[in-house]
Amino acid sequence: MQIFGTHDDMTRAQLAKVAERARKVALMADGHVGYVMPIGGVAAYENAVSVVGVGFDIACGNAAIRTDATLADLGATPEEVQRRLAQLADRIAETVSFGIGRKNRADDAPTDDALFDDPAWEAVPAKHRQALHTKARQQLGTVGSGNHYVDVFVDEQGALWVGVHFGSRGFGHTVASNFLALGQGKAWGERVPEIEVLLDLDAPVGDAYWHLMNLAGRYAYAGREWVARKVVSLLGAREMELVHNHHNFAWKEMHDGEELVVVRKGATPAFPGQRGFIGGSMGDDAVIVRGVEPNAVSEQVAEAQRGALYSTVHGAGRVMSRTQAAGKRNRKTGVVLTPGRVSPEMMQEWVNAKGVILRGGGLDESPHAYRRLPEVLAAQEGTVEVLHTLRPLVVVMAGEREFDPYRD
Repeated sequence: MQIFGTHDDMTRAQLAKVAERARKVALMADGHVGYVMPIGGVAAYENAVSVVGVGFDIACGNAAIRTDATLADLGATPEEVQRRLAQLADRIAETVSFGIGRKNRADDAPTDDALFDDPAWEAVPAKHRQALHTKARQQLGTVGSGNHYVDVFVDEQGALWVGVHFGSRGFGHTVASNFLALGQGKAWGERVPEIEVLLDLDAPVGDAYWHLMNLAGRYAYAGREWVARKVVSLLGAREMELVHNHHNFAWKEMHDGEELVVVRKGATPAFPGQRGFIGGSMGDDAVIVRGVEPNAVSEQVAEAQRGALYSTVHGAGRVMSRTQAAGKRNRKTGVVLTPGRVSPEMMQEWVNAKGVILRGGGLDESPHAYRRLPEVLAAQEGTVEVLHTLRPLVVVMAGEREFDPYRD
């Protein structure tokens, strides 16, 4: 059992419970309590997949594009640069849809993608298939709320990057919810407890879930790449490099000479040479990382890589729950029922000091609610190397009271 960093007793207890049914488990340094399996957890099974392990936001992940534009291209003075960035932030907020539906100006998402004709759709019961198909088309290219974002960064050489974070939206949520029910012997559409359900991939229900999970992965990739490229076009730039990863997903992989199904719940694949994009928070740097080559590190680091099933962090990791940070409100009236630990002034002071132009974003996503990414990466014991450090210039998220049932 490979555990990076320090964690509370509840998080470690969750991992231990998962280990009772998994062949191998690991916990990344950004880990914290999740549904059944901790966020930042990795578990390997023999020809089976954990529905709750993959999670309700199937294929949530990050994409980053390095552009041919530079910070210097935005203006000759700091004031001009800030003005251009503010204009860009407004255009992103107006063009890309945040929250639950597509309601902004951009309406050219790839809703005719070949994924909509994939045979995997046949795994959805016939009477529910068209409704899910329609929902998926309508939501492709929407970002959602919570910690999902569109960011513009600058790297250490002055190049501008566009980064996005979101998953398969209502499509993935519907698949996860209903296979959780089917795995408990219930019918599609029934509500069931969020408990561990392992599906045998040789059984019809496991095979159906696997194909739909992978379809949700294609869906998430299509959506993230469309949004990121839309923002690159708003910037008037060209794409030079793409780094793209899921961090809520399951893969068939070879480990120690045997094929295992590896579930990563809030963990980024980091095989030797594989690149990943890892975000911090709205007021912190992000990074492009690469899994280190075993022949370039000590045996101790190589052993840690193997123990982690070649995985790393997916972000900085929460230190406050959403309710702890933002408090609790009446959803209908907006009246504060319980105050949170973060005030609007605290959040704004942080992002202003960082020079970030923020659009949207709730107190539950304030930098105060997260660990610091450099410390989290350091706790990964040298298993990844940082290729680029990305300083946020523009952060666009859903508004604080934007309702979205599909956020992770």
